[in-house]
Amino acid sequence: MGKKSGKNGLTYADAGVDIDAGNALVRRIKPLAAATARAGAEGELGGFGGLFDLKAAGFDDPVLVAATDGVGTKLKIAIETGNVATVGIDLVAMCVNDLIVQGAEPLFFLDYFATGHLEVAHAAQVVEGIAEACRQAGCALIGGETAEMPGLYASGDFDLAGFAVGAAERDALLPRGDIGPGDVLIGLPSTGVHSNGFSLVRKIVETERLSWDAPAPFAEGLTLGEAFLTPTKIYVKDTLPLIQSGLVKALCHITGGGVSENLPRILPEGVGATVHTGSWDRAPVFEWLQKAGGMDEAEMLRTFNCGIGMVLVVSEEEATRLDLPGAKWIGELVAGEGVAFK
Repeated sequence: MGKKSGKNGLTYADAGVDIDAGNALVRRIKPLAAATARAGAEGELGGFGGLFDLKAAGFDDPVLVAATDGVGTKLKIAIETGNVATVGIDLVAMCVNDLIVQGAEPLFFLDYFATGHLEVAHAAQVVEGIAEACRQAGCALIGGETAEMPGLYASGDFDLAGFAVGAAERDALLPRGDIGPGDVLIGLPSTGVHSNGFSLVRKIVETERLSWDAPAPFAEGLTLGEAFLTPTKIYVKDTLPLIQSGLVKALCHITGGGVSENLPRILPEGVGATVHTGSWDRAPVFEWLQKAGGMDEAEMLRTFNCGIGMVLVVSEEEATRLDLPGAKWIGELVAGEGVAFK
């Protein structure tokens, strides 16, 4: 009788990677992706690459615009509460809201889902949120990647990244070149904290010695976890028609850094902004965060959106033609630099 070879017959599953689970997830999410189909999107989910036909989408002289983002440490709340149904919406929103500020129509989206151990039902909930957000934004979910990496992620942990591509006609890109003093700032309301500042949110909750299942002090009938997991608003359908009609000179997505850090990014040299902080009502969540965190006004305005998720720059004349739910005249452009709050 010969000696044993010493080989132990290991499989990929023994190393913690379940190929069958990955295939099961693809089968489960194919109809979700199919439901996001739009003009220009071809091919089936599961190929090596996603296809998109710009000509079929109706563009004549398009410029492609790309954006990538994640959800940040808001994911920790989703993981710790087990409520992962809406973080996919956040993922898409953070990307497509960045596209629209360039004047681009979102066309397609891809996601990257990484975890230590793939739970099919869990991952499918995340992708359901992604697909729902793609429908809201009018873009097709044409592909993605699911990476199972045992040893890199702790049990139950996962991470998300999103990639969105849009297009605009070359002569319709934003910001326009005619931005100047006298133009008006119109703020569109946020749905809460969105997906920025959550490292500080979590620190404040920890300092207050609250659990995620405790009643939210600022939202009746919701737990703290439910309230903070309110998804980021998608502004595409509100703003795209205004861009296409020529009403808007520029848009600014209010993300990390708040109004004070983001607004200067779209202003030309020699143009500053005056923002009237009393011109809109802050959601109770921001009042609670400021009080519980002992934060001064400047820190609030450079950390959180404070109730304004998107800012439009329009001429004073065009401002009277805007009809958007919750829109507020929050300031104006002036000669100078930076943002002044009054």
